[in-house]
Amino acid sequence: MLPIHEYQEHFLQYLENQKINKEPKNLYEPIDYILGLGGKRMRPVLTLMAAEVFDADYTKALPAATAVEVFHNFSLVHDDIMDDAPLRRGQQTVHEKWNLNAGILSGDAMLILAYQYFEKYEPAVFRDLAKLFSKTAIEVCEGQQWDVDFETRTDVTIPEYLKMIEYKTAVLVAAAMKMGAIIADTSKENADLIYNFGLNLGIAFQLQDDYLDAFGDPETFGKQVGGDIIENKKTYLYLKALEFSTPEKALELEQLFSLQLDENAEKIETAKTIFNESGASKATQEAIESYTFKAFETLEKMDIDFSKKEVLKAFGENLMGRKV
Repeated sequence: MLPIHEYQEHFLQYLENQKINKEPKNLYEPIDYILGLGGKRMRPVLTLMAAEVFDADYTKALPAATAVEVFHNFSLVHDDIMDDAPLRRGQQTVHEKWNLNAGILSGDAMLILAYQYFEKYEPAVFRDLAKLFSKTAIEVCEGQQWDVDFETRTDVTIPEYLKMIEYKTAVLVAAAMKMGAIIADTSKENADLIYNFGLNLGIAFQLQDDYLDAFGDPETFGKQVGGDIIENKKTYLYLKALEFSTPEKALELEQLFSLQLDENAEKIETAKTIFNESGASKATQEAIESYTFKAFETLEKMDIDFSKKEVLKAFGENLMGRKV
């Protein structure tokens, strides 16, 4: 198996060759633009890694990895429209750079293009990849809708929140890994186990994102620290703080998260103090650890070399040790 940075380089090389030089320009240029904005490329790298974990050449997995990356970026284009976000990875969002219609239509085209990458596989593999992809795509949409619904609800529960992040974020990480397993033609048991590995790692990843949004280092986080607090997002931190706080503190937090402020350092600091004093910060860190360990437990059941289990474990540990 290769070091992670080499998988990234090989994938970027392949992606560079996928640029679309077709008319109409206003449909295809936004697609090339969003795909060229960078990012960690974590999901496609996982597809390539999973293929090699199960003894296939990573190059066989490049089309499926590209489908995953195109779909992920399609979801970002439409998310940015829904959030009216001006920036993505420090650059203008597609709908800001072009217009709303271009964002909607280019996003639609990306979803279709993602499916076309599966056509590069023989019928049986195509069927299994497309079936998994369709299930994942609809779950991502369900997760996004729950996320939108939660913005106006005051009765969101922790199980509901965990289900939302599982669908919005974790299922695509899980599917990316299972696609590598399908391409490698490993056993159903192995394919299911690596899906569960990715699912638990994806949940841990999103919980850590929630935590870093409040407590990350502004120099390394890459996003505005406290953004979720400003936007009144009912994250795991927030929900745990409500659960652990006295009725008076819980009311203070609820009132704080009813304020519509574009920027307020005092609001951020007050919320962070409640998160810390209530024990919500500690509980969130414990949940991150718990889901990471669940992911590692599935590795023990996989029928693969010990060295490959160690590679996957190191990837998980590296992901959980991130500050960005």
